[in-house]
Formats: sequence, C-alpha cells, structure tokens
Amino acid sequence: MSPHVFADRPAAQPPEHGSVDALITQTRRLLGDVDAVRREAVSDDGDPERRWQRALYELAVHQLSDLDKHLAQLRDGLPRPAVDSRLPEARGSAPAEPQSGSLLSRVGSAEWNLLTDEASWSGELFQILGRSPGAPPLTLDELPSVVHTDDQAMLTRMVTDCLIEGKPIDGEFRILRADGTARTVHMMGEPVLDADGATASMWAVLRDVSELRRTQRTVRETHDSLQRRRHIEQTEHRLAAELQEAVLSPWRGSLRFSQGAPHDLDLAARHLPSSTGELVGGDWYDALELPDGQTLLSVGGLTGHGVTVTSGMAMLLGALRGMAVTGTRPDELMGWLNQLTDTSVQPSLGSAVCCRYDPGSRTLTWAQAGHPAPLLFRDGVGRALTPPEGVLLGATPGATYGQAEESLRAGDLLLLHTDGLVPHRSGAAAANRLLDLAPRLAEAATAQDCVRTVFEEFAAHERADESCVLVARIGS
Repeated sequence: MSPHVFADRPAAQPPEHGSVDALITQTRRLLGDVDAVRREAVSDDGDPERRWQRALYELAVHQLSDLDKHLAQLRDGLPRPAVDSRLPEARGSAPAEPQSGSLLSRVGSAEWNLLTDEASWSGELFQILGRSPGAPPLTLDELPSVVHTDDQAMLTRMVTDCLIEGKPIDGEFRILRADGTARTVHMMGEPVLDADGATASMWAVLRDVSELRRTQRTVRETHDSLQRRRHIEQTEHRLAAELQEAVLSPWRGSLRFSQGAPHDLDLAARHLPSSTGELVGGDWYDALELPDGQTLLSVGGLTGHGVTVTSGMAMLLGALRGMAVTGTRPDELMGWLNQLTDTSVQPSLGSAVCCRYDPGSRTLTWAQAGHPAPLLFRDGVGRALTPPEGVLLGATPGATYGQAEESLRAGDLLLLHTDGLVPHRSGAAAANRLLDLAPRLAEAATAQDCVRTVFEEFAAHERADESCVLVARIGS
C-alpha cells in the first residue's frame, strides 16, 4: 500500500452527540441486563459448564463496558500526545490526566518523528508501559527493549511495513514492565506524511487489553475443559450402556435357559431406561436354571450411575450366579452380596431380592435386602409377599438376612421389580399401583404379555431413573 493514500484521506468528521448518546444509552441498558444475569443466574459450584457460562458472561460484560467507554471517548474526544510543532501534521498538546477508573488509563497514544528521532507519548502510555512519567519516551529503536523477546520480531516487522510500505499497524504484543509484570498491548498506527508525501512520523494508539485477553483465555480454557468432560462422559456412557446390555441381554422377550426352562415356569423380563436415556445405572434382572433343577430369580440395583456402578452391578450378578449354583440359600446369598458390596473398591449401597423356585414342590424360598417384595397375583387378585428381615447391601458390615417361603399354585404369577418402575411412586404406593393391574394380568396369555401390560401402563411416563421388571408364571 502506498503511503500517499493517507495524504488523500479526508479528515474525520466529529460524531453527532445525539446519535452517540443514544448508542451509549442502549449499550448501558444491555450491560446492566447482562451483568444482572451474570450475578443472579450463574453460581460458582465447580461445575465446568457453569464455569464456562460465567466466563462468557464476564467476557460480555468486559466487551460492553469497553464499548460504553469507547463511545464516551468518541463523543468527548480522545486526548492526544504533544508533538513537535515543526511537523505539518502536529496533533495538539499533551493530554490531561485521565480520570480515575476511566478507559483512558488503559489507552495511550504516541508519535515518533523520523526527522528528529524524537518521541512524544501521552501520560497514559507511560502508565501502560510501567515507566516513570519523568523518564524520556522510548524511540522506535528503543521500543523493542520493553517487548517480550518472542514478540520483538513481529513488532519490528509491523513498524517497518508501516514506515516503508505505508501499511497500517494493527497487532498485539506483550510488554515486560519494570516491576516484573507482563501486559498485553494492542497497537494501531499509521504513517504521517509531510507536504511532499514522504513519511515524516508514525502515530499510534496503544491499548492495554490484558484483562480482556485473560477473560477470553478463561472462556477458551473452560470451553475446552467442558468439551473434554463431555467426551469422557460420552465414552463412559457408551461403555456403561454396552456393559449393561451385555449383562441384561436380551432386554426384551422371554428368558432362555441353556437346558430349556422348566416346563411349568413361563418367564419374561425387561429393562426400562430413564426418560432421557442418559443415566445408565446398576439395575438388573436375572433368571438362572440351577444344577438341582431349581430356578434362581433375582432383581436388584446399586445406587448411582455410570460405568463404575454398571461394572459393580455386573460383579455382583456374577458373584450371585456363582454362589447360587453351589446350592447357597437365598439368605446366605444376601449376606455374601452385602460383604462384597461393603468391601468393594468403590463402596456403594444396593438392594436386591433373590428367590429359589422348586418346580417339584412349587415352593418359593426368598430373601431381600432393602428391596420391594415380590408381588403375587392369584385368581385376579394381587398382594405383596411379607418380606423377611434384610437391610440394604453395603449398609451394615456382617448383617444377617432372614428367609421366607411361599407355596405357589398353577396359574400364579410372580412380579419382581426394581424401584422407579412406577413413576413418582415408591414403597407401598408403587406396589398398590402394580396390584391394580391384577385383572388385566389375569387375562394375559403369557408372561411376556404381562410384561407388556406393565410397560404399556407406565413406560410412557417421565421417569428420572431406570427400572427392571421380571415376571414368572407358574404353569399347570
């Protein structure tokens, strides 16, 4: 770009005060609204997403505040440094002292005379660069001495392009002040031409943008942190979902046994995820044909969500199956599961119900650990079985568990479920809602039809957590 373009540029016209005042009013109104939201809506609770939102609000406040002050300067006029009166483009007298807290304390100006090698600085520039007002202003050759080593070449290149090729300066560099602090400065400048069109001096405005850049850096860092956290959460969610699917597979349809289910026991189960599908937890259902011909039925769950909880559930279920095939009674199973939960690397709480069904005598032997009791439906009427003693898994080291027996008949239907199956209901209230389905369950032809009836009743409702249901129907 030729330096002559600056000689032909028309003089800037002063702004109309009315239009600038209107912009200032609008900016201040928006600044107040944004600042109010920042103070009232965003708390510092350590959450990366909230931290990112807070940083964005602070950046917006910084930008609007600077815009407000820039508009005020545009209206009132920006003081300029004193320059040599011999220059045709002399720009006025030395500036007045900046008002406390004004933007002027962060914006300074300078002019370097190429003919005399003299420099003229505004008082604000001395403050920005951390130099004593009594010290002489730095010449263009001396200016790199206060600039960070890594940025000196860039500054030299910008100044050279401005003086030789007439290119405007627009760039940032870091300066190192005498007190040891570092600041970031944004510099904008132009060559000043004499009457013959030759470059006589260079004029520049320097702005301290350290705080603005700090806020922008905070925004970037918190955004990156949030993105990393989301990536980790997505990975963990995928792993937890895959593990849960492997353990509970199939989620739908009748349960299959390696040697074929007992001829008089029709089984079906299903897992119902949370409404959002984002929370994968530790609920399970299971049915297993044991070596002695009996059948193990169980449902349960660990508190919490995520891959750690899901892997803990898989460990408990594996232990339950392993101990059950040795002939361990339900009450003993609960005791061992309690010990495993209490001594695991990631201690947690859980609940479970374990049943052994003997097809020869049609007897159900069962124990529970802080879990909803099985529901028994017979002749169109349902009731909850009376639970034996049992505390939550992991709640009390060395806890003992009771055991109960129930004689079943042909046509009886057992329903085992985890908490959360009935939305917004728990305990007796949830059991009563399920027992109300007795007439409809009596009309169902298969266990799978019974599970479908339960889910048609409750699956469409919003639910904060997942749930499992297992139905066992006694044949003739």
